[in-house]
Amino acid sequence: MSHILSKHRAAALVGAAIIAGAACLPFTINAPNAVAAPADSGGVLAASGSFASIVDADKPAVVTITTTMKATDVSADQQGLPMDEQFRQFFEDQGIPLPRQAPKNHPAQQAMALGSGFIISPDGVVVTNNHVIDNAVDIKVTLDDGTELPAKLIGTDPKSDVAVVKIEAPKPLQTIAWGDSDRLKLGDQILAIGNPFGIGTTVTAGIVSARGRDLHSGPYDDFIQIDAPINHGNSGGPLVDRSGNVVGINTAIYSPNGGSVGVGFAIPSDEAKAIVAKLQKNGSIDHGYLGVQIQPVTKDVADAVGLDKTGGALVAAVTADTPAAQAGVKPGDIITSVGGDSVKTPKDLSRLVADLSPGAKKSLRVWRDGKVINLNVTVGGNEDGQKQAAAESLDSKGEASGQPSLGIGLADLTPDMRQQLNLPRSISGAVVASVNPDKSAAAAGIQSGDVIVSVNDRPVHNTRDAKTAIAEAGNAGRKSVLLLVERDGNKTFVAVPFNAA
Repeated sequence: MSHILSKHRAAALVGAAIIAGAACLPFTINAPNAVAAPADSGGVLAASGSFASIVDADKPAVVTITTTMKATDVSADQQGLPMDEQFRQFFEDQGIPLPRQAPKNHPAQQAMALGSGFIISPDGVVVTNNHVIDNAVDIKVTLDDGTELPAKLIGTDPKSDVAVVKIEAPKPLQTIAWGDSDRLKLGDQILAIGNPFGIGTTVTAGIVSARGRDLHSGPYDDFIQIDAPINHGNSGGPLVDRSGNVVGINTAIYSPNGGSVGVGFAIPSDEAKAIVAKLQKNGSIDHGYLGVQIQPVTKDVADAVGLDKTGGALVAAVTADTPAAQAGVKPGDIITSVGGDSVKTPKDLSRLVADLSPGAKKSLRVWRDGKVINLNVTVGGNEDGQKQAAAESLDSKGEASGQPSLGIGLADLTPDMRQQLNLPRSISGAVVASVNPDKSAAAAGIQSGDVIVSVNDRPVHNTRDAKTAIAEAGNAGRKSVLLLVERDGNKTFVAVPFNAA
């Protein structure tokens, strides 16, 4: 299966690869004969069903961005590819000269990339994706009228995939205004403008398919999903509404074959606008860092720890010598607020921490051992090679399906078993020797070979410890038990419900 989330570098390579589909975190929008109202129509479709007035107003503010990178920074899939026959025929039919086939490993072929952007101020401030200009040693911007100008990098934020560059033009430039992405509703019509495959400025149309998509690429994942096709070279281009205002930055596609299949994603303008303002002012954004791995609080997790409702972020692991560790955060804690702001999901925690400035002092409200405690934390930064995610969200394979009993067989951790599972001597616990496929442990994701290292936050060293702790949880009237499981070097909390079938 080749269904992938393509976040390629939004640049088609300049040279033969520009039409061979090489590269990039691209995205253009395509749509099945969608039509939208001109800006002055009050939201009612014009009789002609034309987007012409929007395009006339916005197209001059959309630019093409060409970057030169060090050859060593170009990945294998960005290097020169054989000319695809369909693209060859397209260019011939359009009367467009074919790009010259540069020799394999030719420096110019390897080091050029192409994307899109849009002008937000008459003095030449241009917004694009970070991945369009990442690792660039030279940036050029081509205006809609063909004028090519050198560009200076103002600032970039890899975490949100937003970048700002500046060009100097002999006269004020035409701009495009920010819109309000929060007002977008499913089914609203949108347009995407950009330079797919380097063939020239292109407009595609579609609708908003979904909101709040999380692609697991960072704490700011809150993408607008659109059905218009986004293709190589469109990354960084604007997504505009029926008023012609920017409601998103086209950024990614989901694709089974590397091309558009009508599942595209854009960064919401309300998020991008604030980041752009910070980049214009400071040139960079230093996001907050906590140092925890987190997972959702499911109904079974809540039952296991005595919470009357789901919500918060369950701490699966705390990295040593991080702000979280210094503040006293422990695995098994459930963080429910940061500085008074409620945490309902792991994504909430990631966003709240990422938005904080390093050095900020905040109070964490934590559920631990059946009660609320408050911890004071001094937020860190992402320097010194620390992970960019403020809080790394783990897949919650521990979501149980409501099956009634644990259904596991346990064994002590012997030296042979430790060697077979490649466990360090510091790990102790009870090994899951068997799992009944019809019981709740299997449904919750427990597997043979898992090592249970704690039960309801109580460390266990052997089978007897584990069985005793599980029995005590059941006798206390808990509906489920919370297991901390070591698997393949990672620790994950798994809530498994009680009750007989």
